[in-house]
Amino acid sequence: MLKSDRWIKKMVEEYKMIEPFVENQIKKGIISYGLSSYGYDIRLADEFKIFTNVFNSIVDPKNFDPKSFVDFKGDVCVIPPNSFILGRSVEYLRIPRKVLGICLGKSTYARCGIIVNITPLESAWEGKITIEISNTTPLPVKVYANEGIAQIIFLESDEECEVSYKDKKGKYDKQDGIVLPLIDK
Repeated sequence: MLKSDRWIKKMVEEYKMIEPFVENQIKKGIISYGLSSYGYDIRLADEFKIFTNVFNSIVDPKNFDPKSFVDFKGDVCVIPPNSFILGRSVEYLRIPRKVLGICLGKSTYARCGIIVNITPLESAWEGKITIEISNTTPLPVKVYANEGIAQIIFLESDEECEVSYKDKKGKYDKQDGIVLPLIDK
């Protein structure tokens, strides 16, 4: 079942589900973030990995070459045309065992040709979220650090899952920075 702002506040108190937690929607002069009616708008941190083809690498998720990205830190990141960047959330999340988080990009960016891709936040996962941000336009596009980038919608099950992300010893558990593709060995 979809969860409301009251439920989210309760989970923040009980599980420290979102840190730092902003209890109101902050929106004056910026792309909004914080608690909304049925979700929470996360912020984009100020560190980025900008995709580059300078070294003519092949993108291989099983053998990822970190030289495919240029590291950048700043308040604004420009995404090259028809390219993408990786970022991370400001917030650290702790997903309760009976909960699943689904993230969707904010409409302000969607209307600029930006697609935000975040995989589901599985039960008992915790960490900062690695965020893939694609520019589908033929023009450079700006994204802003410390402002909203995506909304998390929380769903709670009537029962606990049999095997959680933590039980599986998931490779992205407790990530703190931008984490590149990993393969279990």
